[in-house]
Amino acid sequence: CLPANQERFANGKLVTVQFHPSAQVVMTAGHDRSVSLFQVKNFILYYNLRIQSIYLESFPIYKACFSVDGEQVIATGTHHKVFFVYDMMSGSITPIEKVRGVEERFLRNFEVSPDGSFMLLTGTSGYLHLLSMKTKELVSTMKVNGRCTASAFTPDSSKIYSYSKEGEVFIWDVGSRKCLHKFEDEGSLEGKCIAVSKNNQYVACGSASGVVNLYTTDVCLKENHPKPVKAIMNLVTSATCVTFNPTTEILAVASSETDEAVKLV
Repeated sequence: CLPANQERFANGKLVTVQFHPSAQVVMTAGHDRSVSLFQVKNFILYYNLRIQSIYLESFPIYKACFSVDGEQVIATGTHHKVFFVYDMMSGSITPIEKVRGVEERFLRNFEVSPDGSFMLLTGTSGYLHLLSMKTKELVSTMKVNGRCTASAFTPDSSKIYSYSKEGEVFIWDVGSRKCLHKFEDEGSLEGKCIAVSKNNQYVACGSASGVVNLYTTDVCLKENHPKPVKAIMNLVTSATCVTFNPTTEILAVASSETDEAVKLV
């Protein structure tokens, strides 16, 4: 296949590549301060036409993500407390300059709940800010011990798994915002990334050593020191991305610290 973004290669590092939830569209975003949308064709001979590019002045992008309904793109910056919401229907770009109750020097990492109701902002010092996706206003704040490095919603959006720098995983109930359980990721010196499978059967935890531990969710909810079903040792540098395919048959593990460090398990 031709490169998805052949009509406009980025001038800097790409940080996000994501398929639209329902249309034949792929989004790219990166350090060149731009978000681009491309039409994805099924045939190799056709060009992937660029639909649109938006430019955010002096705003190198840290992460961009489609809303669940595919009508918005949310983008956070590398060193900014403001984040942007791009409305794909109207073409408007709205800066969210201040979320009342959120005191952070900058906002980078976030997750959108699968039901489209919530946006979870990862703050510093272990704070997790749960926002309403509709209003972008604060619903509640939770706190883990140490520093939170990654979070993931369960497929039904009822729980959040938060992975700390110290290698602990906290499981939160979204409705009550209470911590249901906490467990230690076996052998983890520093937590980096986490994913929950689409059928809610597995949790994958990737650490700075490059090891990705695969657990069953029922064990994670009961035990404080669960044993992984499998420890994946294929990466030799820090695991920075773990994700399951929609049918939970394949787990992709990757490291951004070296070339070609992507493995499919």
